[in-house]
Amino acid sequence: MADFKCNQPLVIARGGFSGLFPESSSFANQIALSTSLSNVVLFCNLQLTKDSVGICQSDIRLDNSTNVAVVFPKSQKTYTINGENVRGWFALDYTSDQIFNNVTLTQNIYSRPSLFDGTLPLSSVDDAIGVKPPGFWVNVQYDAFYTANKLSVSSYIQKTTRFIGISYISSPEIGFLKKMNGIINKAKTKLIFKFLEADAVEPTTKQTFSSILKDLSSVKSFASGILVPKEYIWPLSKDQYLQTPTSVVADAHKQGLEVYAYGFANDMPGSYNYSYDPTAEYLQFVDNSEFSVDGVLTDFPPTASEAIACLAHNKNAARPSKGKILVISHHGASGVYPGSTDLAYQQSVDDGADIIDCSVQMSKDGVPFCFNSADLLAGSNAMTSFMSRSTMISEIQPTSGIFSFDLTWTEIQTLTPQLNSPLPNSGLARNPANKNKGKFLTLSDFLDFAKAKAVTGILIDIENAAYLASKKGLSITDAVTTALSNATFDKQATQQVLIQSDDTSVLSKFNNVSAYRRVLSLKEIISAVPKQTVEEIKRYADAVNIPRSSIVETNGGFTTAFTNVVDQLHAANISAYVSVLRNEYVAIAFDFFSDPVVELATYIGRIGIDGVVTDYPRTADAYLRSPCSDLNAKVTYSILPAEAGSLLGLAEPEVLPPAEAPAPPLTVADVVDPPLPQVSSPSSSSPNGSTADTGARPVTAPPGSSGQTNAASMSLSLLGILLISMLSVGY
Repeated sequence: MADFKCNQPLVIARGGFSGLFPESSSFANQIALSTSLSNVVLFCNLQLTKDSVGICQSDIRLDNSTNVAVVFPKSQKTYTINGENVRGWFALDYTSDQIFNNVTLTQNIYSRPSLFDGTLPLSSVDDAIGVKPPGFWVNVQYDAFYTANKLSVSSYIQKTTRFIGISYISSPEIGFLKKMNGIINKAKTKLIFKFLEADAVEPTTKQTFSSILKDLSSVKSFASGILVPKEYIWPLSKDQYLQTPTSVVADAHKQGLEVYAYGFANDMPGSYNYSYDPTAEYLQFVDNSEFSVDGVLTDFPPTASEAIACLAHNKNAARPSKGKILVISHHGASGVYPGSTDLAYQQSVDDGADIIDCSVQMSKDGVPFCFNSADLLAGSNAMTSFMSRSTMISEIQPTSGIFSFDLTWTEIQTLTPQLNSPLPNSGLARNPANKNKGKFLTLSDFLDFAKAKAVTGILIDIENAAYLASKKGLSITDAVTTALSNATFDKQATQQVLIQSDDTSVLSKFNNVSAYRRVLSLKEIISAVPKQTVEEIKRYADAVNIPRSSIVETNGGFTTAFTNVVDQLHAANISAYVSVLRNEYVAIAFDFFSDPVVELATYIGRIGIDGVVTDYPRTADAYLRSPCSDLNAKVTYSILPAEAGSLLGLAEPEVLPPAEAPAPPLTVADVVDPPLPQVSSPSSSSPNGSTADTGARPVTAPPGSSGQTNAASMSLSLLGILLISMLSVGY
């Protein structure tokens, strides 16, 4: 641990903070320095203009990252580069004045903000050095191309190093590095051999890079280190899972070569093993039992910095007890296994969840069990086996579904769980290897599991109680009360019991057990909670579960403001939980750097939330165990919370997204629900329970299945069912 602190891996910022701003722009360079470790190295991909001025851009074709094609529409050319014809706009066809006075940068990766397109000029090497980075790295990708076109990269670097310091020079061309050996001061500048794809051919030796990798002793003769794609170290299977690490790091270190890995970006997910947590990927390279690389080249230097400075070698650290923040699972670790299954709950315990949750549903024969929603399409293959049970129930949801209370528990047990993404249009699948693993639990089994695992507490979520009572003859509140009592949760104080509902009448049913904490679940997006409403909430609840958008307002993927909702609840001594946090970068505002840890730091450190409801408990637990989670701690690096509106404040007014209407405040009428209806038996002829008989039905579990009396909704198309089955409904 002490050795790691003394020899901390370098964070190398590719084009500055290019994950957020156009590569090597003034914003990218300056903000990389202000948000990263104090020894961060700025990485410049060198291109030369017609008058031999160095500029920083990765792609040799300027049209991929600038507006040059618009400014000079007739200047497109074709060049032969490494044996291939490449057509585009090239820096060597323009003078530096033409470029700096006319051409502006654009973001060339579509998942990143385009807000700064057309407003920032390209940076020269002098501009990049001008921000005074602790270290400066120049990568020369195309020396042979420039030499063939009568421009000398080596001469340019030789002149440049007389006035400015270059810490590292890398290239995939062996001939260039050997030439530089006689030019640079090796005491000040390290030469690094950059490996490209394994089957690519190195232009000097005409060998493939995979062949050169087998003879690292030869590399030692002209370089002091290697820069390799991250897959050279941790290869992936065709299914995008980690395989056994190679010996590249050990072999290179044995030769006295430093090892740097490249290809890191928060919005370019690597292996499913990382569960979309970018810090987990960095830790795989710097915090494992076998090796550590000497540095990582990344588009998101703040994330690499927090992984190295705050999370590495911290697995066994205890969470601080003072002001403890609750990590609350969302259907278990539902980002890793199908939600509400035994495996999802076990994973959430393993991943450090304090509170594990069960969204209680009722079967037709009165068995309470845990499932993501009343609609079984949301997390199972119910469509395959029970398509004929599909029906529309407007009181529950606006789309047709196959509902738990129309199937017996025996029938439900035949269902196969499905791990679906709550972001179906993102293309980001969740852990395909676990897609159909696990089994569903009765509420009784869930409670037994929670007691056996000695978790801090449980959260029992209850919805649709009024509908179940009036239309299906099922008392979900009685079922929950009985199960908790049978498991003696009402007679102990060791484990917390949180009863959550969006219905205040449901919460009122549990006010007779002082050990239970009642949580009001808000579904609406709100902007404020007036004092009168807060006072009304306090009659029913000890805590409120709030959607993210009611705490952090966003527009076009950017934060615009923090509401006062949490402060207004805290003023009345009501706890506030936020839901649902997810690791997928498309679910995270740009101001959080596409980084779930920065989002956590903002909700916890800046806003003061009391608990986070998350699909990925491991990420929240890792942050809370980190010394950097304490904003008052004396640490070498701090994970600073975002400030709402900070990125929009950097943009030109004319490119800002149009303002959105503010959300309404929460009113008393939004909070208070009518008393629950009496439990009555439904007519067997009505699939949606619109006609009901009188009399109560017991809510104990019968041993067998009942008849299948529900008719299908004929208006539901197969396409509609397919679409519904892809969605994951969260509370």
